[in-house]
Amino acid sequence: MMNKPNRNPFTNARRGIFETFRTERNFKIHTGCAVLAIALGIITRLSVSDWRWIALCITLVFAFELLNTALEAMVDLVSPTYHRVAKKAKDAAAGAVLVGAIFALLVGASIFLPKLGVYFFD
Repeated sequence: MMNKPNRNPFTNARRGIFETFRTERNFKIHTGCAVLAIALGIITRLSVSDWRWIALCITLVFAFELLNTALEAMVDLVSPTYHRVAKKAKDAAAGAVLVGAIFALLVGASIFLPKLGVYFFD
């Protein structure tokens, strides 16, 4: 059964985010990485431009992880037993998260490594 109309249009979205956080280990890992990036950004006094890149990376990884979770749930619903096409869909969605996470890691490294190098090597 579809969700009933809701007076607050953000209720279902908020529920989806919290449920994904509660049940998905990788979402918790991504959240920890986001908190670490934000803390490092505060410590290293990032520029507005750098903050934009960090915010973009955090947002992309969270969005990909939420979409991956949604796709996996749908595939499990329509194909409860193993099927090679279902596996292909789930693997591709997981791959999208990995691509986003690698992008975020590279952006984070390009921003933070030079700043952290000043702290440790100057």
